[in-house]
Amino acid sequence: MIGRTGSSLKVTAPIFFAGASAALAAGRAALTPEVSEIDLAAIDDADSSALAVLFAWLRDAKARNISLRIVNPPAGLMSLAALYGVDDFLPLV
Repeated sequence: MIGRTGSSLKVTAPIFFAGASAALAAGRAALTPEVSEIDLAAIDDADSSALAVLFAWLRDAKARNISLRIVNPPAGLMSLAALYGVDDFLPLV
């Protein structure tokens, strides 16, 4: 579900409510100072729990003085972020 390649934390499976806790824990475990981006290219769908997971990772990174950016977000996730009014808070590349 979460893999790491160099400085990229790669989400390899969609994040839905049922798996959000596992995704959150896996991302937190993989978050090190060497990680600078979260790559969502491998997913094409997600629900609002994915936004919650992303924001939790961003908060954790900030607490550890790690600067993260999000790359390749799926259109559906960005639509949800816009709907909820949080799209401006996502550090997109």
